[in-house]
Amino acid sequence: MARRSVLFAPGDSPEIMRKAAASSADVVVFDLEDAVAPGDKAEARRAVADVLADLGDGNDIEHCVRVNPVGSGAARDVAAAFAHAAPDSVMLPKAEGSDDVLRLRELLRGVDAAQPVLALVESAAGVLNADEIAAAAATDALLFGAEDLTADIGATRTDAGTEVLYARQRAVTAASAAGVDAIDTVYTDFGDTEGLRAATETAAQFGYDGKMAIHPDQVAVINEAFTPDGSDIEWAERVVTADKETDAGVFEVDGEMIDAPLVTRAERILQRAEEAGVR
Repeated sequence: MARRSVLFAPGDSPEIMRKAAASSADVVVFDLEDAVAPGDKAEARRAVADVLADLGDGNDIEHCVRVNPVGSGAARDVAAAFAHAAPDSVMLPKAEGSDDVLRLRELLRGVDAAQPVLALVESAAGVLNADEIAAAAATDALLFGAEDLTADIGATRTDAGTEVLYARQRAVTAASAAGVDAIDTVYTDFGDTEGLRAATETAAQFGYDGKMAIHPDQVAVINEAFTPDGSDIEWAERVVTADKETDAGVFEVDGEMIDAPLVTRAERILQRAEEAGVR
């Protein structure tokens, strides 16, 4: 299943959660962490459990719950999330090492669950340990959070994003090495469509599989950027077909010399097209 768009909804707002679940996002995240004030956590847990029960099987949309960090409410969050109907995945915020993922996995086992973990790296320690977090057995996606990272390291957030460039590239490299999805940071100005499009296209060029969203209006732009267009799909099909028909290490397609890395790129395009339902 594709994870092009990962849309957050506050766990203390059933109406917004249901609206997010009815959107075209690939993943909707019911947030029990940053989006909920400390005094509202208990009510939010009940609301998330009720919404999950009402939604049932998400079919083409992945229902995820972002719990609080392990040791800071995650146990209560997991118990509530699995009280009536289980989510498809669980998001772990502020992951700083593989031990955090393992501890969350133990909490899931405590409710007889083994849902995949979407691990969010958003601190200096998390970025430096991104490889071991991505490689943890329960991790199915590595997400990069630029906003918390800049606060953690004392950097100034800029439109150019040079202050998080190293971390952004380290996260996608770690995810690729571990064979898990890489999800890029949010674009906070949800009214700036062109800025979002540029940031999302850059993420796709870096090798990310998707991007987090904070508003339903961002979903269409994100989905488009991570969905191969018709010309790319046709090129990839010609490359893969030609590769199957030759024993040569290098061959020609449309006047272009094709070697193993380009074949891999073509296969990835076709995989993404199939996951997005456009092939």
